[in-house]
Amino acid sequence: MKKVAILIPEHSTIHVVAISRFMFETVNQFLISSGREKLFDIKLVGQQKQMQIIDGPFMVTPDLLINEVDDTDLIIIPPMAGNMQEGIWANKNSIDWIITQHQKGSEVASLCVGAFLLASTGLVNGKKCSTHWGFNDEFRTMFPEVILQDGKIVTDEDGIYSSGGANSCWNLLLYLIEKYVDRETAILTSKYFAIDIDRTSQSSFAMFKGQKEHKDDAIRKIQTYIESNIEEKFTVEDLAEKVALGRRSFERRFKLATNNSVLEYIQRVKIEAAKRSIESSRKNINEVMFDVGYTDTKAFRTTFKKITGLSPVEYKNKYNKIATD
Repeated sequence: MKKVAILIPEHSTIHVVAISRFMFETVNQFLISSGREKLFDIKLVGQQKQMQIIDGPFMVTPDLLINEVDDTDLIIIPPMAGNMQEGIWANKNSIDWIITQHQKGSEVASLCVGAFLLASTGLVNGKKCSTHWGFNDEFRTMFPEVILQDGKIVTDEDGIYSSGGANSCWNLLLYLIEKYVDRETAILTSKYFAIDIDRTSQSSFAMFKGQKEHKDDAIRKIQTYIESNIEEKFTVEDLAEKVALGRRSFERRFKLATNNSVLEYIQRVKIEAAKRSIESSRKNINEVMFDVGYTDTKAFRTTFKKITGLSPVEYKNKYNKIATD
């Protein structure tokens, strides 16, 4: 029997707590129906006997308090809502509990921005971790020791798991079911819940917002210039000249401030503009390409797919409502 402790953090959201429990319970029913014994002993655990849930007038009664859990095989950390710093502070007792259980051999899985609580334990320092794409900059600022995986749906390192944004939690839960049970049961579960079991990237959902919460005014000036002139072809030398910096110094400062190389930043700004145009206009792909300063079709298509995980045509077919009206 695998003991699964689903933590109910302060500031948590009810739907992820609910789907986590429901999925493991459903797998137990699949196993019983196929003549096998149920595998998962699922408990909701919390710091108090009544846990206030952030999204609405809901209270959750845990099965156990954290100090009543002697040991567990897996801890699930659902996402918190609101201010992450405040959420971490409100859950400081749970942080110590997670560390203690991991030291006893428990695996740990964070869902979406539950990664902030996971990272607060120090267990992923120097390790890979995923979170919601919209919180990447905040996460990097708060936890620079963690190797954040841009765009990944599921990250697995040394028995510590994390998922990307929002519905990516379903994919991590399926991943765990495949690991603990088998591929056949994971596929059955994915069909039952209508989930794409092999989705690996959240890149097509991500909206790039350049990291500007830094103190380097010269680099912020160049970021604004790039974003205001997407139709131009930029060279690193020209951009460095605009702020009277040598190329090497400019590149070093740009990377430090934005977590992107100059070339990566230019590409991501241009592709983000291209995405918005593809989503909301009747322009063909070549027109969009020229609008954002590309003249080489192959280079545009390659860069677009590298960043979004889809070709421009695939992206248009998926997200352009105008084209299908």
